[in-house]
Amino acid sequence: MSALVCVARIGAAHGVRGAVKLWTFTEDPFAVRRYGPLLAKDGKRQFELATAREAKDHLVATFKGVTTRDEAERLNGIELYVPREKLPATDADEYYHTDLIGLAAVTADGDALGRVLAIHNFGAGDIIEIAPLRGATMLLPFSNAVVPEVDIAGGRVVIALPQEVEGEDDSSASRPREGGDP
Repeated sequence: MSALVCVARIGAAHGVRGAVKLWTFTEDPFAVRRYGPLLAKDGKRQFELATAREAKDHLVATFKGVTTRDEAERLNGIELYVPREKLPATDADEYYHTDLIGLAAVTADGDALGRVLAIHNFGAGDIIEIAPLRGATMLLPFSNAVVPEVDIAGGRVVIALPQEVEGEDDSSASRPREGGDP
């Protein structure tokens, strides 16, 4: 089986007839209806959407065979996946996270940094996580400035490491402020 891509996550039960909140990770929230059965992460359980309607920032959905609130509550937190080949092709400079994971991370000079471990989004934009050859894991903004080149065919991403963040250094902490008491 090809790589699985997470397209949605089941949330809390909604009402008493087996509906759930469904958080989709697709550009069009209703695209999850076009992929056929959705799979649990292990690929063993399948979920077939029966209905879906738009709510404030999610869908309210029902799945075939789920008819009670108790059954719906047991689904809370399950991530739903589809095989990569069922997803639409990407445009230039567009990537599925799964396409990036495992790529070599190199500097602009071609020096090896490590491998792409994950892509995260905590609400302020995408972050690329690099498992380095040595040292601590790096979390960097996934921006054109930090990741100027993605070469999926070549199996690598180019990373332009940002300069140190400006801030107080140890010597400034002991100096008196200008015009004030020490």
